[in-house]
Amino acid sequence: MNTSIYVTRPKFDDCYEKNTMNTEQKNKYSPVTMLILLTVAMQLSHQTWHTLINNFVVSQIGFTGREIGIVGSIREIPGFLAFGAILLVLFIREQVLAYLALLLLAAGTAATGLFPTTTGFYITTLLMSLGFHYFETMNQSLSLQWLKKEEAAHGLGRIVAAGSFASLAAYGLIYITWSVFKLDYWQVYLIAGSLTAALLAFVALRFPLFPQHVEQHKKLIMRKRYWLFYALTFMGGARRQIFIVFAAFMMVEKFGYSVAAITTLFLINHLFNMLFAPKIGKLIRYLGERTALSLEYIGLMLIFTCYAFVENAMLAAILYVADHAFFAMAIAIKTYFQKIADPKDIAPTAGVAFSINHIAAVTLPVLFGFIWLKSPAAVFLTGAAMAALSLGLARLVPRHPQQGYEHIGMAVRPNAAE
Repeated sequence: MNTSIYVTRPKFDDCYEKNTMNTEQKNKYSPVTMLILLTVAMQLSHQTWHTLINNFVVSQIGFTGREIGIVGSIREIPGFLAFGAILLVLFIREQVLAYLALLLLAAGTAATGLFPTTTGFYITTLLMSLGFHYFETMNQSLSLQWLKKEEAAHGLGRIVAAGSFASLAAYGLIYITWSVFKLDYWQVYLIAGSLTAALLAFVALRFPLFPQHVEQHKKLIMRKRYWLFYALTFMGGARRQIFIVFAAFMMVEKFGYSVAAITTLFLINHLFNMLFAPKIGKLIRYLGERTALSLEYIGLMLIFTCYAFVENAMLAAILYVADHAFFAMAIAIKTYFQKIADPKDIAPTAGVAFSINHIAAVTLPVLFGFIWLKSPAAVFLTGAAMAALSLGLARLVPRHPQQGYEHIGMAVRPNAAE
């Protein structure tokens, strides 16, 4: 299968693999540049879908809370099943699978407004989510394979910044198409999906199929020595749900933030990432993963505790922006894994890790929803306790992690075997 793919543009691919391109060409068509462009393409569709979704389903389909809950479950199922990506790489090259997943995301987004029925929306949501989660799985895997360890944190920061820039572009697209040209939902969704597909086509035609220097295992892998990475990944998924579901809900329910106000907070968050995520990547490289993660979790303990007792709308907004600012620090979990992993394990473990991350997404919102009915403060105090547990885990990360020295307390075994 790979042979047929190479035949389409053998001269370009061969000159990259044989190292005959000059430095300028190498930089222009580097793996990092490609990942940045793909991330931009992904965010154009995903952010447009996410921003308009509540207004669309209420005004066009007549959804109630019941249907919204069903949509939330449908949207998270592909993330929970992301480990299935490793079965597909038995037949499809990872880079090509990333392309196909992004095409599926574009198609699901473009079709969203064309089928304004309950069943139609469930189907398009599933298509969009499959594309998004499988692309993110491949994106993480390829990033850790292609980026050098000493450059990974900064490179991942650049990718995060590019995603935030694309999110801002998506907001601009929505504003222009909705407010200036007065387009309908189906037209905006169609434009967003088409832009993603167009940028994907540009990348597929202009960039080579980059070589995989280490052949990846083609089976699901869970290793005991990666347990700390799995635990940090799970806790990261739990933290994200508190922010996405309950912090945002508090802004509306308790403080009466309007759509415009919430959108402004989103814009500030993405501007922060666009400007500072690469610098945070450099900071992680300087401080090391243990210190970076410790700072993140100490900050989250303070923020979640303040969430529980905040009574001022402006202070709540400051906490919300500060909370989001810590998201870029999660790069440290990825670079930690890159340092401790057998290079052959990166692709299969990326799928497993994405599924572990989404265990929290499937279970915690329901559980915390019941707690919220009794005491919203209890949800955030529970989050503070979870941040404290994460801090304990972070302190087990070695100052200089490597294969065979995955956590503090281990004797260094340079050629660790399972």
